[in-house]
Amino acid sequence: MNDNHLVIMAGGIGSRFWPLSTPTVPKQFIDIMGVGKTLIQLTADRFADFIPAENVWIVTSKGYKDLVRKQLPEVPESNILLEPCMRNTAPCIAYVSWKIKKKHPNANIVVSPADHIVLKADEFKRVISKGLEFTASSANILTLGIQPSRPETGYGYIKRMSEVVVPEIFKVDSFKEKPDLAKAQTYVEEGVYLWNAGIFLWNVNTIEAAFRQCEPQMSAIFDKLANDFYTEKEQDSIDTHFPTCKAISIDYAIMEHAENIYVFPSDLGWSDVGTWGSLYELSTKDEDQNVVLSDNCRVIECKNCMTHVSDKTKIVVQGLDNCIIAENNGVFLICKKDQEQRIKEFSQLS
Repeated sequence: MNDNHLVIMAGGIGSRFWPLSTPTVPKQFIDIMGVGKTLIQLTADRFADFIPAENVWIVTSKGYKDLVRKQLPEVPESNILLEPCMRNTAPCIAYVSWKIKKKHPNANIVVSPADHIVLKADEFKRVISKGLEFTASSANILTLGIQPSRPETGYGYIKRMSEVVVPEIFKVDSFKEKPDLAKAQTYVEEGVYLWNAGIFLWNVNTIEAAFRQCEPQMSAIFDKLANDFYTEKEQDSIDTHFPTCKAISIDYAIMEHAENIYVFPSDLGWSDVGTWGSLYELSTKDEDQNVVLSDNCRVIECKNCMTHVSDKTKIVVQGLDNCIIAENNGVFLICKKDQEQRIKEFSQLS
């Protein structure tokens, strides 16, 4: 029996991709890449060859249930877990882990964000398959580390130790916060630092033990809730007790404290597609270094621009350099690429 499970975390609101991404329809439910599939659909497709649909779990906001059901109809409705409020990734992961364990006491789990991009699909499958073998045969937590291609300040980093534990897998020395440019340059030069992709692999018993050691209060909440899992009481119980969980990321709650953390350095063509700028870097450019992701958008005498407008909108852009031009439901954003950190601020003005 295939006891590998996929957990897709899909509760974010993608505020840095405004106006395309909104709290009502955030970026994981949008075809940002212009390929005919949304980011969450691309994420599910990435695992389809080796994790069956009945073993796919989606943790998301209550408001996104219909979007998940429409975009991933193959996932059983009982596998869509609905958070009543945002509490960051640790409570999300604890909830789904306790629920999976109740019916699958030896499950091997890979946890992935819903809104990342992986361009090297075959290598990704190889790395995940090998990683699941590692976590199935040892009581260790594994995270994917991306070989840095540049001194990136928008990602956290993982410092690996030098000794190889098993081929390609290293013990983690430490996790590092997003650095400034000078520190990021040093990280790249030292050669032992990796981008933190936020993709985790573990056996369900391993992650449960880590929560019990590092987050005993949160563990007690889900111990209490477990009796209601797979019953008609589950959602009401989650609505009542989930908000009492501490709002904390899995990195702070578990990864920075547990001793049994390992990393798999990987070259996957990965991006968290966190900003318009990161999408620009990923996308095919014309001879003037423009990215045009909409057939009904024309750029004239423009350079280094990123454009994405809805199917219902026709637009001609002339004479811009280094700009983001984006539209959704009649709301336009036109701003310099080097000012994209202000997009959340701009969205409040619309």
